[in-house]
Amino acid sequence: MAKRIFLPGDDPALRKKSREVTVFDGKLHQLLDDMYDTMTAAEGVGLAAVQIGILRRAVIIDIDKRIELINPVIAEESEEMITASEGCLSFPKESGLVPRPKKVIVTAQDRHGDPITVTGEELLARALCHEIDHLEGIVYQDKAVEMHKPEEDE
Repeated sequence: MAKRIFLPGDDPALRKKSREVTVFDGKLHQLLDDMYDTMTAAEGVGLAAVQIGILRRAVIIDIDKRIELINPVIAEESEEMITASEGCLSFPKESGLVPRPKKVIVTAQDRHGDPITVTGEELLARALCHEIDHLEGIVYQDKAVEMHKPEEDE
């Protein structure tokens, strides 16, 4: 497996909408494996393909287990929101307070194109929303109600 390079936060690609994945083949599987290796090496909990320069709707999340989502869509979200600190591998040493739904239900496809549904609460819901936002060209700072200075996080 290969580790990829993160796009820096000011890269214009992070503001572009990612394209739907239509081919579920070995190239996609390699991308997902590389994304996982890249994310875990950086000690992250989630990564969208756009963060490594691939404008495709693919997401990896690992909180309690590895979750691969292709073409994910938030199907339902709770009205109850939780505001908590959030960071991003594309914006190292930055964080901010972001309101997110306490619970979300996401529909997607797995690496083989089969439909899947993932229900996330609290941290998993936050990660799902954060990574799906990336696929829409939205970064967490866009939704932050307060940003922390780097020295505040040390």
